[in-house]
Amino acid sequence: MTSTVPLDLAASPRDNLYAFGKTWGTFGEEPLVSTFHGAMYASIGTQRLQPLFGYAGTGITKVRFVGEGPAERLQMRGKETGFFYDLRSGEVIETWDNPFTGETVEVFPFLNDRIGGELTLEMPNLYVGDAEEHGVAMNENVDANADGSLPFILPWAVYGDEVLLEWDYAHEYPNPVTPSGWPRSSTGATINPSEHFVIYTSKRELEDRDLASAHFRAGFSRVSPFWPWMRMGGSGLEGGVMTGRLHSRKTIRGLDDVPPKIRAYTEQHHPGYFEAPADWDVSGPILSSWEAYARAVAPEA
Repeated sequence: MTSTVPLDLAASPRDNLYAFGKTWGTFGEEPLVSTFHGAMYASIGTQRLQPLFGYAGTGITKVRFVGEGPAERLQMRGKETGFFYDLRSGEVIETWDNPFTGETVEVFPFLNDRIGGELTLEMPNLYVGDAEEHGVAMNENVDANADGSLPFILPWAVYGDEVLLEWDYAHEYPNPVTPSGWPRSSTGATINPSEHFVIYTSKRELEDRDLASAHFRAGFSRVSPFWPWMRMGGSGLEGGVMTGRLHSRKTIRGLDDVPPKIRAYTEQHHPGYFEAPADWDVSGPILSSWEAYARAVAPEA
């Protein structure tokens, strides 16, 4: 008996939930690490883009279905890290010499072990931190049903065994790192971070119901204002843009697929991020560096 069951990615919200969960995470309980790394650049006016530092990290996401029928939903539980590294040596940096201000600043890594939430058969609005009213649909290019609801249909494309998923999200919301509270760290009253993924996975692996996870590899770019820890407030360059090109993948050889210096740093300082979450009863917010910074760093003024 074959374990292969075809998926209707063009029309079935349930199949879309299954495929997304199996690609982004795992239906198994064992830790399955994904990792990313790439270079960040500063874009200021018409100047040539200037390389700043590398950005790398890991993620672990478990998924499972809960509920039945129309109430069925995909529960997600995860952890994420994000570290900064020197582009020449690959070493994780804890301080950074800002070439624009001449100041040596403390680097603020991204750590979140409280990621939890659910996806339903309807397309969710994604928002960051507490900015729920500024949420945007996970897929803005899907037609609404007659009752106005948006089905959970993602823009997959199938080429033989290769399955491509394009995933973009672009936000605009009030900056949690306010100019009045953090004049040196804030770039203004509003921020507009975005990320743009092209994710590749396998049709055979997605449709094989004996597999808890499907391998993925992805390229992605991100565009945003300068991160608050760079302390660009008052520099006169607050309107500059930070952009990066990165790639991500689900590991095949376990921790051996994590960039060696990122792995060593994580094992030394944050080993729990290589362990799968043991609980499911966490509903933590999606945080960006701005929300995490505002929650962890006392106001300057």
